[in-house]
Amino acid sequence: MSRAPIGVFDSGVGGISVLRHIRTVLPNENLLYVADSKYAPYGNKSPEFIRERAVFLADFLIAQGAKALVVACNTATAAAVETLRERYDLPIIGMEPAVKPAAAATKSGVVGILATVGTLKSAQFAALLESYGQSVTVVTEGCHGLVECIERGELATKETRTLLEGYLQPLLDGRVDTIVLGCTHYPFVRPLIEEIVGNEITLIDTGAAVARQLQKRLAEQDLLADAGKVASVAFWTNNEAVDAEQVIKQLWGDEVKIQQL
Repeated sequence: MSRAPIGVFDSGVGGISVLRHIRTVLPNENLLYVADSKYAPYGNKSPEFIRERAVFLADFLIAQGAKALVVACNTATAAAVETLRERYDLPIIGMEPAVKPAAAATKSGVVGILATVGTLKSAQFAALLESYGQSVTVVTEGCHGLVECIERGELATKETRTLLEGYLQPLLDGRVDTIVLGCTHYPFVRPLIEEIVGNEITLIDTGAAVARQLQKRLAEQDLLADAGKVASVAFWTNNEAVDAEQVIKQLWGDEVKIQQL
């Protein structure tokens, strides 16, 4: 099983930001990635629909031989990760907005969180605030339309900048000094966010922590791939846009074969 691949899925291409962290931390692992872009974003879908998609995608990745699953989507984790853990007997790693590290990092005591509406409305997010947000002021912003821009590969366009300026201004008005990127799509517009907010504000992305947690879980179950092996990566998408493959290559940063889901 150590040579079996790791399966990663997201509502779209955003989870590629997590996949890149996994490749850095676990360079010998074979990777499978599914972008469920036909249904992106998950933030405006019902929890029942998201659970249905998560089970479908998990079944698909396990059929491809996955030894572990990463739910590289905050909204899907909130809606479906417990269902997946009850259903499958393999390591399953989820995402959650980094409220705890943000609360530890802030000096002003004011933390901003950019996320999808689905994530912000979830019981999981409410529990995070209850556990780690009591000692700080938290300013949240649901970013309608931002995922769609990133799905189209529009990382630095005027439209994307205008959207971000609108979502970041309430955080800046609230005098945040730390901002959580609470959706796996958002690290791809990090350079634009940094331009808008300046370098005095700390940005927190949970992708690296997820990769380390995956490494720990694989090590505990003796599932880590042997060092020195040439690792592969395979992508699937159900996005019907003509430039869907180009967007995936742009975000991954290399030429890859992409199959239709």
